[in-house]
Amino acid sequence: MSEATESYRVVDRVFERYRNEDPIQSALIPILQNVQSELGYLPEPALDRVSQLLRLPTSHVYGVVTFYHQFRLRPKGRHLITVCRGTACHVKGSKEVYELLMKELGVTSSSDTSKDGLFTLQQVRCVGACSLAPVMKIDETFYGNIDKAKMLRILSQHRKEAQG
Repeated sequence: MSEATESYRVVDRVFERYRNEDPIQSALIPILQNVQSELGYLPEPALDRVSQLLRLPTSHVYGVVTFYHQFRLRPKGRHLITVCRGTACHVKGSKEVYELLMKELGVTSSSDTSKDGLFTLQQVRCVGACSLAPVMKIDETFYGNIDKAKMLRILSQHRKEAQG
């Protein structure tokens, strides 16, 4: 099944849950959330279909998607690495941890997923583990007091697990 066909199928199914919203445009964010939950991200055909069904300009839908950080326009890697940039983590060097991860994974601010599709890197304001600063999470596992050596060991472990 093509990406467009799958996107339209998912959007149409999600749209049915909100069909009776008045005005229907008020359902934009919940529809986008549900579509992303099913597809893992919001491909262009999905945005086009949402725009069509809600009778909104595609530019408006795209503007909402790019405004809220919860939405993704590209597929996410198998593992999500989150680096805390809250005050405690910032003071303890989270900026450097993030920059090391970017270099190690070969990602940029505009291309946040490693070429092998294994990792997606993001930064957030706080993960609620200030006593472990600086903190990174891989999926739902917290890693505290991160330095370069520890970060490299953790990545190596995840890469080995992915291979075998």
